[in-house]
Amino acid sequence: MNKFDKDNTEYSFKDTESVSVAEAKSNFSEYIAKAAYMDEKIIITKRGRPVAAIISIEDLKKLKLNKQNKGLEDAIGKWVNFDDIEKIVKKIYRNRKNQEERDVSF
Repeated sequence: MNKFDKDNTEYSFKDTESVSVAEAKSNFSEYIAKAAYMDEKIIITKRGRPVAAIISIEDLKKLKLNKQNKGLEDAIGKWVNFDDIEKIVKKIYRNRKNQEERDVSF
């Protein structure tokens, strides 16, 4: 077990290769091919700590899609009184109708 595995267990994945920045720089094309064509994930370390990863474009798309979906999931339950929003919006519209024209210029 290397320092990476011991100190950074949240970043250690089964069958995931970790390499130093210098190693990645020396063999960059090889690691790109592994990620693109063999679906491998490579973690780049600097002084034994993870700083970046090389993944396939398909994995990147999955991450982005997951992040977008998570945003919607995070909204669930945030508005406890969701039914009250319609009343609040109607009140705002009524108040705006009663106001004289507002200056919104910058």
